[in-house]
Amino acid sequence: MTATPILNVAINVPLARVFDYLPPEDGGMLPRPGCRVQVPFGRRKLVGLIVDTADRSDLPRTELRRAIAVLDADPLCDANDRWLMRFVSSYYQHPLGEVVAAALPAQGKPLLAVHDVLLLNPLGAAADIERVAKRAPRQAALLRALTEIAPTPYRVLDQQLPGWRKQRKVLIDKGWIRAEQVVDDSCEQPERHEPHAGPVLNPEQRQALAALTSQEGFRVTVLDGVTGSGKTEVYMRLIQEVLNAGRQVLILVPEIGLTSQFVARLRERIGITPLLFHSGLSDGERLLAWRSARSGRAPLILGTRSAVFVPLRSPGLIVIDEEHDASFKQQEGLRYSARDVAIARAKHLNIAVILGSATPSLECLRRAEEGAYQHLTLTCRAGGAVPPLLRLIDLHKHPLEDGLSTPLLTAIGDHVKRGHQALLFINRRGFAPTLICADCGHMAECRRCDSRMTVHRGSNSLSCHHCGAVRPFDTRCTVCGGSCVPLGQGTERIEEALRTHFPEQVITRIDSDSTRLKGTMDKAFAMAMSGEAKILVGTQMLSKGHHFPLLTLVGVINADQGLFSTDFRGSERLAQSLIQVAGRAGREKQQGEVFIQTAFAEHPFWNELFSGGYHQVARFALAEREACAWPPFSRLALIRAAAHKREHTWEFLHAAAASANASQLVGVRVLGPVSAPMERRAGRYRGQLLLQSRDRRVLHQLLDILRRDMESRVTGRRVRWSIDVDPIELF
Repeated sequence: MTATPILNVAINVPLARVFDYLPPEDGGMLPRPGCRVQVPFGRRKLVGLIVDTADRSDLPRTELRRAIAVLDADPLCDANDRWLMRFVSSYYQHPLGEVVAAALPAQGKPLLAVHDVLLLNPLGAAADIERVAKRAPRQAALLRALTEIAPTPYRVLDQQLPGWRKQRKVLIDKGWIRAEQVVDDSCEQPERHEPHAGPVLNPEQRQALAALTSQEGFRVTVLDGVTGSGKTEVYMRLIQEVLNAGRQVLILVPEIGLTSQFVARLRERIGITPLLFHSGLSDGERLLAWRSARSGRAPLILGTRSAVFVPLRSPGLIVIDEEHDASFKQQEGLRYSARDVAIARAKHLNIAVILGSATPSLECLRRAEEGAYQHLTLTCRAGGAVPPLLRLIDLHKHPLEDGLSTPLLTAIGDHVKRGHQALLFINRRGFAPTLICADCGHMAECRRCDSRMTVHRGSNSLSCHHCGAVRPFDTRCTVCGGSCVPLGQGTERIEEALRTHFPEQVITRIDSDSTRLKGTMDKAFAMAMSGEAKILVGTQMLSKGHHFPLLTLVGVINADQGLFSTDFRGSERLAQSLIQVAGRAGREKQQGEVFIQTAFAEHPFWNELFSGGYHQVARFALAEREACAWPPFSRLALIRAAAHKREHTWEFLHAAAASANASQLVGVRVLGPVSAPMERRAGRYRGQLLLQSRDRRVLHQLLDILRRDMESRVTGRRVRWSIDVDPIELF
């Protein structure tokens, strides 16, 4: 007799293993991989996903506990979805149960709609309905209804045959019919519209599209086009071909704010309203979107980072817009890169991936140089638009007034008078980053972090942008009683200064503070798109992918933050930020201007950027990284730890470093441990250990050893620790 299979169950707990259970005692159908089960876990009852079944366990069968109940009649996740979960768990060294929890829209709740149905058994199908009708007309009517619609939902019978339920038991007892529950995959069909023909492609676009359509199966293509070059139009043509073939398309964008404009373009060009999947949806909306994608009824899915896990019935293409954007990397909990996960998923599914950007990441450029990725370039703006003129404002020659130089103020006035728009970019929200005492120089600091409090004039408060602490604005110094004044500029202060200089103009601020309430973001972007708002002020939310037809001037308020970054990615990110925001200017017929304020006009970075654009900066940065063996010429992993007591953090990290050195694996550098640049955050003392290797396999071999060691250590229970594979933030 064959032994009952053992269920390998992934449970949402911080342990990097699966747990073995026996099936429930009810003797029902054996649950299959991809179904959820309720299981006993210690004194609790938790929900887990069956990822596999096995014939044996590390524990004797007599010691295995039984699952309590099976929650799903049919698997929620197919073999491809389970492969993706295992890959993410393995590569990012994260517990499989927590990966499952991130991939599924709800835990313990019904994920697939089910309904009760009646079906005819062979005896019922063979019955003479006319003969039955002579002695039991109501039973005959029920049998006749079941022959017309099979299986027949209860709700249909309620409408057609009032009182049918009294006959159900009689016919079930005769063995003529049976009651079952079936999965209802029916979802609303996507909203469809009359598509509009796009513009005529220019030669570069036609060449790119031909290259994209000339191959089948898995390939990664970097679509490297200057801002306004028509990358989206190339996407549209390829997306249409994939949809016409009956396949699904997944589009990933870095920010929720980009979805509304993308939706409008897809609706206009392709005639389909895409299914949205992002963190701004309610639980019910996410569940409905998940079901629609899984069933295949949604041919086009548009989402942010988490949409990379959405199940697809017939996948055909993945598009990642603004692939360089740091928002694609999750920075808390499961620290995955949606871009890299999408590439791995596409390879497994044997479909194509397009990575679009005007400023491709150095990792992607390097992979293209090696020949692993196809590299297509669009060097000209579509529709005859010309690149904006870049101008550097030396702040030693032009002092600031409320963060704005005279040449910039003059340019704003000139452009607005001509009926155009101006955008002021400063990647710092709030009124001012510091509140300082004018007498003793004391600065208001967070009581839980090693950071200064940010002044928010609108709410008359001080806020810590690291832990979220908020307290009332200090008008008097807490040390000497002197007067406190804001120091530096944020979006609120720039907005206030602009209202003073341009009182007649409509000024709109767009940052995470001003767009917090539902609907405010769409309203703000609508004002910007229509031209009603003549002057825009905002953070990086304004720099990504938006098309403002009347915008001809961009002013960069504080460009020096990235010049002296301690992160080796500093120059890359500064160049990306500047090129992206500059690309908002002059996308129509009118040439745009970009004014960059800097106190370091002689810095060599500016010569690289102005003489050769982003790719010149990228060439210099790649040469520096190769000399120093930084990514993409090596692989990194960062072990972070935080505890309420500093000694606990250091004890844990020193033990991890000792374990790494004791492994004697050749080819891995162990750097640290060191304190995080902001050592105390939210009341916890933070430190980190950096691992570097040119060999990815050796690095992951060491991480396997360290993860098991850290999970088993008593010191690991006193700290919050994490492993960040391919980190994009070292400090």
